[in-house]
Amino acid sequence: MEEEYGRKWDRCLADSAVKIGTGLGVGVVLSVLFFKRRTWPVAFSAGMGLGMAYSNCQQDFRSPYLLHGRMVKSSPSYGCPLLLLQDQ
Repeated sequence: MEEEYGRKWDRCLADSAVKIGTGLGVGVVLSVLFFKRRTWPVAFSAGMGLGMAYSNCQQDFRSPYLLHGRMVKSSPSYGCPLLLLQDQ
């Protein structure tokens, strides 16, 4: 149980870093190109990234029974792909 929470926190922090960083980058580009180097586009887009990251983390922690798996190619004799569950 603790390992699953640790994985969720790791995913949450990594997702937050990516979304906030992307928001900052987009905000800086928009600020330089379109808004005469104002600071509000940077703050707005970073806030959007933070909001999306928070929403994703909230959803991840509220759904405790999801099984994370990966899709593999099916053999020619069967018509559907197989889902292999990872041992975690």
